[in-house]
Amino acid sequence: MKIALLDDDLAYAEIVIEWLGEAGFEVDHFKSGLDFVRRYPHEHYDLCIFDWGLPDMEGPDVMVSIKLRANRLPPLIFLTGHSEEQDIVRVIEAGADDYVVKPASRAILLARVNALLRRVNPQSNTDPCIEFGSLKFDTKLRLASMDGEDFKLTDKEFDLALYFMKNEGVLLSRSHLMQVVWGASPDIETRKVDVHVSHLRTKLKLTPEYGWRLTSIYQQGYRLERSN
Repeated sequence: MKIALLDDDLAYAEIVIEWLGEAGFEVDHFKSGLDFVRRYPHEHYDLCIFDWGLPDMEGPDVMVSIKLRANRLPPLIFLTGHSEEQDIVRVIEAGADDYVVKPASRAILLARVNALLRRVNPQSNTDPCIEFGSLKFDTKLRLASMDGEDFKLTDKEFDLALYFMKNEGVLLSRSHLMQVVWGASPDIETRKVDVHVSHLRTKLKLTPEYGWRLTSIYQQGYRLERSN
């Protein structure tokens, strides 16, 4: 079985890789969230282990980013120094399956990995269709529609639209969207976000007369809200 380990603490990562290797797992190690996001669509992993604090993205944001690119995520464990209740609730509600607080022992980590792999059902019956009012997103066909009308979206437009919908009412910065949707550095090409938002506003009719308002907040980012 193949595991993806995302942790920028090289010394600790080497220990974890050794433990997993001795247990018979193949491990791909990533030092940054962007590296993993770029690689993920081209690899199959049976399980992911994410550190929370990374140099470029937080672990939960990496999880959100890959959720945009796959109908079903591999089982996911957070290996983190965060043990506060609100932090644990955040990652579990976002879709993580389990967490292990650092520094974890070999026995505890392997027990959690094996227990999670045993209980994961490889057959997913999740409905690929998600509805937001009259807008419908088919995550399997990657198709958006409204009242029977299909909208032709590029891959990035689809990812961006779905992320806006899942974060209705939340102010999202351009740099955050570049990381999560594009898997790119937030310091470059944020103009891409503006162009794609403009396309979405037109293609998906995200205007008040159709029940939506996609607003640009000066020097901050964008917020999608329902207008009625």
